Amino acid sequence: MQIGIIGAGAMGSGIAQIAATNGHKVVIIDSHRAALDKSEKGHQKILARLVEKGRLADGEDKTILKRISYDTNLNALCNCGLIIEAVVENLEVKQSIFKNLCDLAQPDAILASNTSSLSIASIGAAVKDA
Repeated sequence: MQIGIIGAGAMGSGIAQIAATNGHKVVIIDSHRAALDKSEKGHQKILARLVEKGRLADGEDKTILKRISYDTNLNALCNCGLIIEAVVENLEVKQSIFKNLCDLAQPDAILASNTSSLSIASIGAAVKDA
């Protein structure tokens, strides 16, 4: 399954790394190219360190990195079976993202949020057929 992550901050990048390490193709979306670049460099550094420590086999870091792509366009999520939102804790921002996802995600895609403080019901109110 291809997994989409919206938000290239610490949480989104971490989720993406775990998914890619477990064999999934991942696309990370962020509106800021600098955040995507930082996420990519972070992945390279963390995975290389895991190889150095013997937690990953030699070259496995490169294999994992090939599973992750970075994009600024939400349309890159259209083939994802699971999309996880991991952006700033702002209800309006999250609702806007989910409204947009309704128009581009596969009908059977799972939409999820990494919210820690907002009501899922409030976020989901923006989604038709929720």
